[in-house]
Amino acid sequence: MDRLGNGIEAGRLTPAEYESNFADLHPRLDSHEALVASDRCYFCYDAPCMTACPTSIDIPLFIRQISTGNPIGSAKTIFDQNILGGMCARVCPTETLCEQVCVRNTAEDRPVEIGRLQRYATDIAMEQGRQFYSREASSGKTVAIVGAGPAGLAAAHRLAMHGHSVVMLEAREKAGGLNEYGIATYKAVDDFAQREVDYVTAIGGIETRNGVALGRDFSLSDLTAGYDAVFLAMGLAGVNGLGIEGEELEGVEDAVDFIAALRQADDKATVPIGRRVVVLGGGMTAIDAAIQSKLLGAEEVTICYRRGKENMNASAYEQDLATANGVIIRHWLAPKAILGKDGKVAGIEVEYTAMRDGKLVGTGETGVIAADQIMKAIGQSFLASGLGALQIERGKISTDIEGRTSVEGVWAGGDCIGLREDLTVSAVAQGRDAAESINRVLAAGARPAIAVA
Repeated sequence: MDRLGNGIEAGRLTPAEYESNFADLHPRLDSHEALVASDRCYFCYDAPCMTACPTSIDIPLFIRQISTGNPIGSAKTIFDQNILGGMCARVCPTETLCEQVCVRNTAEDRPVEIGRLQRYATDIAMEQGRQFYSREASSGKTVAIVGAGPAGLAAAHRLAMHGHSVVMLEAREKAGGLNEYGIATYKAVDDFAQREVDYVTAIGGIETRNGVALGRDFSLSDLTAGYDAVFLAMGLAGVNGLGIEGEELEGVEDAVDFIAALRQADDKATVPIGRRVVVLGGGMTAIDAAIQSKLLGAEEVTICYRRGKENMNASAYEQDLATANGVIIRHWLAPKAILGKDGKVAGIEVEYTAMRDGKLVGTGETGVIAADQIMKAIGQSFLASGLGALQIERGKISTDIEGRTSVEGVWAGGDCIGLREDLTVSAVAQGRDAAESINRVLAAGARPAIAVA
């Protein structure tokens, strides 16, 4: 096995290299670029792009508004359906949603840049502090929201619009959820996640309490006794383990923790990275961890995925982005054991896999990849603590189409429910729709207000 050199260390690059590597992936269009991009839209009457958007934004309308020089009006059209439209414009896999079904997306043409146009409009509105919504008269009702991520924020804003008071209970030090802690740094630069939280909560009537967790500081029964309604949006706090020898070695870490640490670092040069990094998994977390390992100065980064390219949860665009940044993606490899030396990672033994009779199996053929750092990105799990009798199916909260759970007065949305979408935009839609359902119940007086101590 090759020597591992300096191992895991910080400060591999110069300050200029860090700044360049972690610059905005897709800088905002200028006004001329936005006009040219918007002019490419056919404004289809049946709008397949709108149908493909989980939040059902009127895409032809907001693009037409940009084309007529009205970005503020365009932003309102976006925010009417998706109050987190700014972040979604940055992180949505538009290549598999709205832009994929764009009628211009052909072999001879390319789709309208819907995501970048959405960012253009929403950025302008947020920079100007334009608030399009105000609170209705106070309803006297208070709603508890567990989790201040995309679903929780979207629900909080919509409930506040309807005059309800909202208390968001967030386990982490900052609000934002995955937008703050779970996406690649280069996708949301300049502390955008927190600026968006401030923009959303500026409507008023929303209180955020940080550092409090369900199951540790309070239970679901505490919330149902003290609030008129509850919305659960705590996401996925658990990380799946490999269950193989060597997982406890120094140098093995969860990719989500690595991404979060990098997002919170004031100076990228303080974040240590290995010389040879192996990332296990095939989703967006694996891609983000791998690319950022390269950007931090790792010499060799390899993604190992147990199935084929077409089975990866990460889109083809994201896979291509990884390879363009020098990441090696190897398919049909499953981790077998992590190898160590002096208590630290020295490599990983992998087994080749294949599909036989419709099942993924190991072939028995193995190999070793030298590494000094292993990142696990094989999925997250829901930690069901403090939920009492709430119905759980397949490891997630069971809900109906409106987000109602098996417990009266409790709704849920986002990654903690069993829809298997795990997209920011889907979480926003679920939070918004659950808020409308909660409002209908509260407005009808189905549950009397309870005084909150």
